[in-house]
Amino acid sequence: MKISNTVEWAIHCCTLLAGLPKGVNLSAKDLAEYHGVPHPYLAKALQTLSNDGIVKTISGPKGGYQLAKEPNNVSLLDIVLSIEGSDSCFECEEIRQQGPTALKRSASYKRPCLIAAAMWKAENVWRSELDKTKLSHLIEQVIIEADPRQMKKSQDWIEKRTP
Repeated sequence: MKISNTVEWAIHCCTLLAGLPKGVNLSAKDLAEYHGVPHPYLAKALQTLSNDGIVKTISGPKGGYQLAKEPNNVSLLDIVLSIEGSDSCFECEEIRQQGPTALKRSASYKRPCLIAAAMWKAENVWRSELDKTKLSHLIEQVIIEADPRQMKKSQDWIEKRTP
């Protein structure tokens, strides 16, 4: 399984939006420029996030995007599911019921395949961990770990683009 790079872009954008002062927004073009990613693809991802209520769209000439919820109410799982969908990462095709050694009676296969059960269990753990990680936590970590020079450059860059 590979998560698309759009998920990374969306998480970065949501984290940036979460760190903006109240009432401040950034356009899709600005967000694409800030992260060095293609504007058309990012715009589609932002629209998806907006449709799912994670970000909100501000209309008008000075419009753009803002986080629609408090950062402690948005998890990485929310963003991943918005961009990638909620389908399971693993689909069991029940191949144990095929081939020359398969049993004819379906009663022999009452319990889920052990491999499928292990894969679903792992996915549940993965989803649980993503759900525990909120944007507010990421912001706290950025403040602690980011180079102050980059933080200053980011702040200056944002201030040039916002009222």
